Amino acid sequence: MQQTPHSILKEYFGYDQFRVGQETLIRQILSGGDVLGIMPTGAGKSICYQVPALLMPGLTIVVSPLISLMQDQVAALRDAGIPAVCLHSNQDQTAYFAALDAVRRGDVRLLYAAPERLLTESFLSLTESVAITMVAVDEAHCLSQWGQDFRPSYLHITEFLAELPRRPVVAAFTATATQMVREDIKRLLALHEPQELVTGFDRKNLRWIVERPAKKYDALLQILKRNQNKNGIIYCISRRLTDEICSKLCADGIAAVRYHAGLSAEERASNQEAFLRDTVQIMVATNAFGMGIDKSNVSFVVHYNMPKSMEAYYQEAGRAGRDGMPAECTLLYSPQDIRTNTFLIENSEQENDRLTPEQRTILRRRDFDRLNTMVQYCSSTDCLRHFILRYFGEAAPTHCGNCGICLTESETLDATIPAQKILSCVYRVAQRGRQCGIRMLCDILQGKENKSLKEAGYQTLSTYGLLGDISRIQLEHMVNTLIARGYLRMDTSQYATLSLAGAANAVLRGQEQVMMSLPKRDLKQTQREQRLAEMPDYGVDEALFQKLRRLRERLAAREFVPAYIVFSDATLRDMCNKRPANEEEMLAISGVGKYKMEKYGEAFIQEIASYSTKS
Repeated sequence: MQQTPHSILKEYFGYDQFRVGQETLIRQILSGGDVLGIMPTGAGKSICYQVPALLMPGLTIVVSPLISLMQDQVAALRDAGIPAVCLHSNQDQTAYFAALDAVRRGDVRLLYAAPERLLTESFLSLTESVAITMVAVDEAHCLSQWGQDFRPSYLHITEFLAELPRRPVVAAFTATATQMVREDIKRLLALHEPQELVTGFDRKNLRWIVERPAKKYDALLQILKRNQNKNGIIYCISRRLTDEICSKLCADGIAAVRYHAGLSAEERASNQEAFLRDTVQIMVATNAFGMGIDKSNVSFVVHYNMPKSMEAYYQEAGRAGRDGMPAECTLLYSPQDIRTNTFLIENSEQENDRLTPEQRTILRRRDFDRLNTMVQYCSSTDCLRHFILRYFGEAAPTHCGNCGICLTESETLDATIPAQKILSCVYRVAQRGRQCGIRMLCDILQGKENKSLKEAGYQTLSTYGLLGDISRIQLEHMVNTLIARGYLRMDTSQYATLSLAGAANAVLRGQEQVMMSLPKRDLKQTQREQRLAEMPDYGVDEALFQKLRRLRERLAAREFVPAYIVFSDATLRDMCNKRPANEEEMLAISGVGKYKMEKYGEAFIQEIASYSTKS
């Protein structure tokens, strides 16, 4: 019987149907055409090149940026019965040349390699004796100097393609790319009339939350409390902070490991392994951790600091909920984050031979534009999902019902007069040749009597104490609304101060009404936490689910692979709901293919039968 994309999908990956966009790209590849797929994290980009690789003659080369990512994907493919190898700098010579020999013998269908290896003598000699039918470029935004993660080594791909005796199909994939980055990818890879497909950026299972706490660590503990016994990643802006937060969590009895570039290679590998194998549930890391991490059961991602771009935030936060289950993405914001990111941008390493001084200036300006967008996102008092989707050029409703804003009980009021007082206060401060941040602005308007306010003489301003009858949470909400709507500008400089934007004039002159959706005064913090903690109930027998998870851990330990490679949490939940009693019923479970059925199926059938008998 001739194999088809659908039969491959079912036999090796255990799925009955493709996700949105996958089949379109697969058909284009199989017809010999190039593709560019813009698909969010968790949308199944790898399926788009792995399925045709099993149907096409010859070898598929997958260019990937990280060793850990390559190793994970190769382990997952092998566990599904698909012959794959990777070549990277951490291999000893014996393993490296054994992989090359397997490729030459025709025993391998997918070969994963970092871009740095493509132009080595051993790799180029391989292409002289082996037919390359496809080159798949993962994280393709790394090609573009306008992308958020430009890597000059990715430009080796272009040179490598030119060295091949026959040009293969080229398939490029990324989770985030503006139109300019997409054009760069197509130009640099010389894609031939590619099928360009953007599947959409809305991942409905993710809950987006921004918090502006006075004490970030206390807020983090609250998040961990409502996500108890779940896998999560905590991103920090620096190595120092990563070490500090990890140490504090461990001291507070929360098992956590850390990951950043300053650690030894041995500790990084050990900590990542512990997290991937579910030995430890909390990973505290810089952005050095995670690109392409395939762990499917991450239930929450916390950004302890604001990232410097929406692209970076969307990609990092998107590592939650890859299995399609409800997940939470929380950003803990403070104005200090602006100052830190400004320092990082101003001291970033953009000095390489491929960039002209003019290009470096443009890139820096774009970095500050991206940072301003993040400030607006963190200040937004409107639907966060709407903000994200609009940034990526996608239409979206103004109320999603599943973000921190939409879940907060609020009331819509005419806030024109308070808005005028806020804007007027910023103007009065500027008249004295000064600027202030959000905290000082609110202190002035509420008539506080702290030392720094008095030293600046702000108690003599005509706006001092004008909004003393408004609660602090509502006043901060109003200020953030004015920032998000472009009436106030927050300076992304050392001090994160406020100034009037041009749009403020119409409000100050009474020519424009300002309506705001404000949090209700009587909404207590405990009520808000309760709303945020509420997730959809899938009706899964939790005792059985935990029993299957323990079985999975034992099997994974036996095979020396991360637990999610055996079966994802989503697959285990499907087993809990359907309770398969034989091979045919097990093969009907989402994520159970023929090879995994033969390898693991009977053990899970027996476990389910044992549980059902006792219950």
